[in-house]
Amino acid sequence: MKKSTWAAFTVARDHYRDMVDRLCRDLPKLGPLQQKLVNSREGPAYAVETPIVYNGALDDIESGAVIKLILVADNPGRREQAAENRRYLVGPSGKIAEKFFRGTPALNIDFRRNAIILNKTPIHTPRTADLAELRRLGGAAFTEKAAESQRAMAALLLEFHRALAPVPVWITGYSEMKKGGIFEAYTDTVRDLYANEKKLKKTVLLFRHFSMNQFTIDLHKQMLPGEAVPETLERIGTAYRERVLGW
Repeated sequence: MKKSTWAAFTVARDHYRDMVDRLCRDLPKLGPLQQKLVNSREGPAYAVETPIVYNGALDDIESGAVIKLILVADNPGRREQAAENRRYLVGPSGKIAEKFFRGTPALNIDFRRNAIILNKTPIHTPRTADLAELRRLGGAAFTEKAAESQRAMAALLLEFHRALAPVPVWITGYSEMKKGGIFEAYTDTVRDLYANEKKLKKTVLLFRHFSMNQFTIDLHKQMLPGEAVPETLERIGTAYRERVLGW
């Protein structure tokens, strides 16, 4: 990175860490609520170790790193919140993403070396859909803090994007970004913050989740004869962005 890029990146990273620390202080009872949620659902039980997860992988990035992509996922799941990890996309979806980039040399991106990963919220749930149940359990005060976390992550996305420009942004999992969706607050904030970012907003692309191979299936379904993968990604990512964000 250039000296100015590295300086801006480290400032954004510090803001991110401070935001997570502040949210942890504001939600001291979140862990027990999450544990109650884990214990009530079908599937393997586990201990909630990190209620609000800062992506520790960002601390491994040094000034000589070559960042080619900012990827936005949903929220930390079981493996992401485990004390031994505390990193984003290290579960099944992350493995699918790694496989995709490894199998797509035209992109020239090493997923674990050339991409940084953010989320729409750092608040953990077993599944993204469980954020709705967590809001019910936590009541109005938690619901507002959850929305605040989404607005903060949207602001951090723009801060990282400005620092690393012209690196593109891929926001995956757009289905809950609709009005009334789990990530409505995130969507509204991204839309507003990028409104006057004429150049940057054109480098934001939206896609389906990597989970359950949705991303790859959609890519192959929409690829035109003779079209290169980067061209298909640009085309469909732009179409989804225009549909969801309106620009």
